[in-house]
Amino acid sequence: MNNKFILASKSPRRIELLQLLLPDFGVEVSHLEELINPELSNEDLVMDLALLKANDIAKSNKEAVVMGFDTLVILDGKPMGKPKDRDDAFNMLKSLSNYTHTVLTGCAIVHNGQIDMFYDSAQVTFNPMTNDEINEYLDTDEPYDKAGAYGIQGYGAKYIKKIDGDYYSVMGMPLQKLYNKLRRL
Repeated sequence: MNNKFILASKSPRRIELLQLLLPDFGVEVSHLEELINPELSNEDLVMDLALLKANDIAKSNKEAVVMGFDTLVILDGKPMGKPKDRDDAFNMLKSLSNYTHTVLTGCAIVHNGQIDMFYDSAQVTFNPMTNDEINEYLDTDEPYDKAGAYGIQGYGAKYIKKIDGDYYSVMGMPLQKLYNKLRRL
């Protein structure tokens, strides 16, 4: 792979994960507003948002392989984005407590005018959480920049009962699927 690679994300988790696949890549952040199209399925939505980010960065990096990602937590068919504030985060975590939800991560790879989009999913089950546990978790500041108000790789791990699917997709990057796509470039 002799291409220049760019990750269209500032996520420390995604940077760390991509380092497992690529020794050298750049990071550029799209500042476009993420608009949720209610006409799309949740699966198409995560791929659409990933493509929005990748296309934005690819415009000024025509020769590069640009990778965009988006992750959504889906509870009862409805997407949960990042919390707006502490109350929103509290309510998200309260609704996830003792339930199983879906995490979808979409990926878009843009290279030389070609677009490859895919997604992966996992089912995540939370243990019951008391209000005190939710507030204790909110005090870590971890939940505020994450879909569904939790990070599976951090303090939030202790509240996870079970995962069925790709752990790395829950973190925000479907590693195995991405690896298989990149090795064909």
